[in-house]
Amino acid sequence: MSEKQTFEYKAEMKQLLNLIIHSLYTHPEIFLRELISNSSDALNKLRIKMLTDNNVFQKDKELGIWIEFDSKARTFSIEDSGIGMTKEEVVNNLGTIARSGTLEFLEEIKKNKQTSQENLIGQFGVGFYSVFMVTEEVTVETRSWLNDEKGCKWVSKGEGSYTIEDMNKTTRGTKISFKLKDEYKDFAEEYKVKNIIEKYSNFTNFPIYVKNTKVNTISALWHKAEKDISLEEANEFYKYITDDYSEPLGYKHISIDGKVNFKSLVFIPSTAPFDLMRVHTERSLHLYSNKVLIQKDCKDLLPEYLCFVRGVVDTVDLPLNVSREVTQSSPVMENIKNILTREILGLLKNWQEKDIEKYKKFYDNFGRMLATGVNSDFKNKDKIVDLLLFRSTKATDNKGNSVSLKDYVLRMKPSQKEIYYLSGQTEDSIIKNPNLEYFNKNDLEVLLLTDPVEVYIMPFINEYNKHQVKSIDKADIELKPEDKAEKPEDDLAVSLLGKFKVVLNDKVEDVVLSKRLVESPVTLVTSKEGLDPQMEKLMRTMNKDFLGSKKIMEINASHPLVRNLSKRLSDNDKDPIIEKCIVQLFEGAKFLEGSLESSADFIKRMTEIMEQATNK
Repeated sequence: MSEKQTFEYKAEMKQLLNLIIHSLYTHPEIFLRELISNSSDALNKLRIKMLTDNNVFQKDKELGIWIEFDSKARTFSIEDSGIGMTKEEVVNNLGTIARSGTLEFLEEIKKNKQTSQENLIGQFGVGFYSVFMVTEEVTVETRSWLNDEKGCKWVSKGEGSYTIEDMNKTTRGTKISFKLKDEYKDFAEEYKVKNIIEKYSNFTNFPIYVKNTKVNTISALWHKAEKDISLEEANEFYKYITDDYSEPLGYKHISIDGKVNFKSLVFIPSTAPFDLMRVHTERSLHLYSNKVLIQKDCKDLLPEYLCFVRGVVDTVDLPLNVSREVTQSSPVMENIKNILTREILGLLKNWQEKDIEKYKKFYDNFGRMLATGVNSDFKNKDKIVDLLLFRSTKATDNKGNSVSLKDYVLRMKPSQKEIYYLSGQTEDSIIKNPNLEYFNKNDLEVLLLTDPVEVYIMPFINEYNKHQVKSIDKADIELKPEDKAEKPEDDLAVSLLGKFKVVLNDKVEDVVLSKRLVESPVTLVTSKEGLDPQMEKLMRTMNKDFLGSKKIMEINASHPLVRNLSKRLSDNDKDPIIEKCIVQLFEGAKFLEGSLESSADFIKRMTEIMEQATNK
């Protein structure tokens, strides 16, 4: 054994130790969580090293953590069979602050009295020093994974200095031992140690033995056969990996052996974050290789429209290097992504067909995000379209009723060739839209779109089951010949059409007799190439300079107001009230579709018309 060497801590290290020991931690039990976490990291590093290097000292030794203690003597030790440290690494890791700026950060925490100190501390590589809260002297015995290295012993009282000497350690890994201060002697009681492990470290990836009895109960659950996973186990595992207090809505175990090999456990949460659509969450599936964590929240495993899915994926097929990096373009990753997407969509389809209440709960939370896949995942577009749910004129009883396109087609009229939809800001405003009148009269179901996502994706669907999907705001809607508007018996309506065109001039593309109006005098519709009103509104939110297309005005020749205007026009084609009424009808139609830019002139003109009408 070599001569013992004494090293002085740097001034900033002394400050750090004093800060941690005397004022940073508020729960002394945290020391055990930090030591277990460090051991787990050391074991993880070794497993990753073993993926690319077979020349490992004691490579067949079990990877685990062993905790021993004596309540009478107040002694405590924790040992792991991890990667260990060389003498140089001991000096670097235990004699200096792990990261630049750490001391300043911790002092700021103390000054501001933040409540999340214990959760933050581990992020800065100083969790080991929390052990000095419960002891006056710590001994670290370690041996590196390298075959030609010997053991090393580090001892410190956490004050001004520490000693290092060589030792003949016969096992790989690190052992930390100390004697507890009298006021912390209960940490050498078995019940206390087990409670702390259950509270903080129950799901550690490696076995934790307390007096040679394994105490952490769940590890690598995804490696079990599906039939061997209980619902309680799955739910607890979900809570662990997501920090969600609620149980998931459901889960799927996936085990694939073939072109690509992987196991996965994926969960659908029961609730959605409030900002799901505004800010895409940073959380995703965790990627493992042979139970070794490669990347937390790996966003390359799922398409964006499935970003709400949580869980783990484990594969041995990834081309790894020592730094755990996985290239985004890896064909293995792409294959896994494709299979996961297929399996998750299949799970949702199963719910839709066999448990519609569960599916509706899912859709209420995540349907909007799922729908965005229609125009981003063309490979799975048809599957996503089948999963969409819509409100409709036959599902408006305020009980959450909705209809899929498949169900819509099943209850179409025999003569109906198109799937109809209408968009608006609210369901109530859509139901009162004049363009619905023909469809209500003829008992034709119309999908009601109020969500901007629905409005945006509908043009990408275009056709379903050989039926065109069409907005009834469009001028080219195909109506039954017998229900089209009849030609007027005289030329009065035709003359009025001409007057409308003159008065409105370039404000509209055209003025025609309506085929669809039943109760309303006029309506505005879009040409075949144009966008419907809500889509135009959506485009304007993205581009303030966006100019929508001109609309076509349809006139109901049988409406009393239109007839009255026709007669007044016949009596006096210079009658000023006719022009006012035409402009008022036009702006009223724009008001109904939500595109009237200014209501001041509209209200003023309405008042003038009423004044003239009531003047005797």
